[in-house]
Amino acid sequence: MPGRGSVRPEKFTEVESLTRTVLEHRVTAVVGLRGVPAAALQSMRRELRARGHPITVSTNSAIRHALEKASGTRPSLKPLLDQVTDQTAILSAEGNPFALYQEFLKTRSPTPARGGEIAPRDIFVPAGTTNFKPGPIVGELQHAGFPAAIEKGKVVLKKDTTIVKAGQTISREVAGMLTRLDILPLEVGLNLRAVVDGETFYPPDVLSVDLEAKRTEIARASRTALGLAVQLGYLAPETVPLLLERAHRRALGVAIATGYPTKETIEPLFAKAMREAAAVSKLTGH
Repeated sequence: MPGRGSVRPEKFTEVESLTRTVLEHRVTAVVGLRGVPAAALQSMRRELRARGHPITVSTNSAIRHALEKASGTRPSLKPLLDQVTDQTAILSAEGNPFALYQEFLKTRSPTPARGGEIAPRDIFVPAGTTNFKPGPIVGELQHAGFPAAIEKGKVVLKKDTTIVKAGQTISREVAGMLTRLDILPLEVGLNLRAVVDGETFYPPDVLSVDLEAKRTEIARASRTALGLAVQLGYLAPETVPLLLERAHRRALGVAIATGYPTKETIEPLFAKAMREAAAVSKLTGH
């Protein structure tokens, strides 16, 4: 950690406070703020604070100094330094990193493109009828790359089109048309860049799992494993009640098939005898 002289005096207290906060909590995350309007940011921060996940907005310099100092005590924090770029905040709290990532996803919402942004994914425009009235708009759409035409007095897009591919720049012309078509290709919200939980570093691609899908997979695997264990007769606390139930059903079936009378078999044995007697009576005509 650089000495106090390398940090502006007015920032020294802030760096010390950030360092303490980071070291006092198990979970530390670097959060991206790019594109989030001030009012929306304040609302998001209030919501996360209410859930026990306060975000501290500071200069990148202060955040770097705090992480450098804290990493002297907890080396696992050091990879977070690579994430302190652009507009950044820091979060230190307790909890599950995967649940935290899902909370951050909820802060994101669709927003229109203004032009000049990089498309985070392919921007798809479906074929179909638009709300535009026939006129110059058709030429404007075509000039921007949209397959527009007039059919039966209506402006239509004749085929599905990927108007901008992931990683390409969205032109101002295309952005304007997307907005007029009510297509919002971007998202605004807090971006969880990376998390450290204790001694473990989590990049966002590890955290971006569908928790509900994983729960479903685990439940399905559990049912499959339980079924296999019962089939094999494997004894475990979960299988013993099912194995006993299966053994009871089989024993009952054998007793009924051999005509062995017990309290449990007497009723089905009588029912079987009545059915057989009725069948014989029908065959003999009596």
